[in-house]
Amino acid sequence: MPAVTVDNILALPRIDAPAPGAVDRPVRSLTTAPVGYEGEGFPVRRAFAGIDLPALDPFIHMDQMGEVDYAPGEPKGTPWHPHRGFETVTYMIDGIMEHQDSNGGGGTIGGGDTQWMTAGGGILHIETPPEHLVMSGGLFHGVQLWVNLPRDNKMAAPRYQDITGQKVALLSSPDGGALVRVIAGDVDGHQGPGSTYTPISLVHATIAPGASLTLPWNPEFNALAYVLAGEGLVGSERRPIRMGQTAVYGRGDTLTIAAADTQDSRTKSFEVFLLGGKPIREPVAMAGPFVMNTKAEVLQAFEDFQAGRLGSVPAAHETLD
Repeated sequence: MPAVTVDNILALPRIDAPAPGAVDRPVRSLTTAPVGYEGEGFPVRRAFAGIDLPALDPFIHMDQMGEVDYAPGEPKGTPWHPHRGFETVTYMIDGIMEHQDSNGGGGTIGGGDTQWMTAGGGILHIETPPEHLVMSGGLFHGVQLWVNLPRDNKMAAPRYQDITGQKVALLSSPDGGALVRVIAGDVDGHQGPGSTYTPISLVHATIAPGASLTLPWNPEFNALAYVLAGEGLVGSERRPIRMGQTAVYGRGDTLTIAAADTQDSRTKSFEVFLLGGKPIREPVAMAGPFVMNTKAEVLQAFEDFQAGRLGSVPAAHETLD
């Protein structure tokens, strides 16, 4: 699981120890993600299944894509599909994904890169592995997160942020036992590169066996931890947690998560996706690829899509020899 790594973690800025009197957040719930399939058939874990929306707010949905080692000819993507009313954040850990949209945009993201797409008022897009990866096969692993947009920004113009792995803020825990990648938001005064309509923080942490990580966390934000790989302990209660499970924290000033002393033979470290944001606290009406405030707005989104008002699939151009 490469994402972004460093040769000398001790050369990175250190996260400060918790302030005296800081309240460590308790763990409110622990859920296990069911396995499903997305797009043309690639496997996903539905990270937020079974968690009430108010506990997730401002997040809506998250999939762990893979981890899967494809044989030649097996890699799959998603066909053309619409979105409106939210943002998709695609974070690649292993493998490569190509993107194309109805506005003429597109790009490629690989290990450690993030593509931030604000669907806003509406867009069509497609995500596929590149042809050479389809031919060769290989490891594919990533996360896709849906971030809700406030009512006033639901119909914002679509936009993209391509965040390469080299742009994320890299931090170390005080003892060097954890590498912290800040993708968006502020962590201990260090700002991630992602620009957001809704105030949030996104972190990918790699924690060495037996090590612990305590992060200062905005008291106005909710807080969740999803385990990408390995086994560990969550909260000051040290509740056991493993790959495919999500912990929802309660209120407080810091959040704590630790790696088990030993990991399985294929997992060198404990890998965790930490996220939180300021709740929007608005009604949510959601169906398929649309996240709006009312059922009428969702129906309007389907009508606009069917009428071609969210864009059209670009024509394929043949290359002449």
